Amino acid sequence: MVARAFEQAEQLLSELTPGEKAQLLQLVARDLGASIPGVDSHPHVCGGEPCIVRTRIPVWLLVQARRQGATEAELLGSYPALRAEDLANAWSYARAHPTEVEQQILDNESA
Repeated sequence: MVARAFEQAEQLLSELTPGEKAQLLQLVARDLGASIPGVDSHPHVCGGEPCIVRTRIPVWLLVQARRQGATEAELLGSYPALRAEDLANAWSYARAHPTEVEQQILDNESA
């Protein structure tokens, strides 16, 4: 289904004028404005919580581990799929969405 959507988007894109493509690019940039590279969420992965791409490691989990004293080296050792760049992305996401991350920590502590 996603592949079909991309095919349709490619077809439509080829029909746009350069000015229309520029408008579309601005729309996409505005839509992505709040996103953080390397962090994504999908409804069927970890209940939709923001996770590090390529993994099922939620951002809130890394933030909470850091608060409890885990160093970045310890986190990288504990989660071999993580890279230093992933941690930087997680910290950026947490700074951009502090209320959301805090609520996820509270929700998961009470579970």
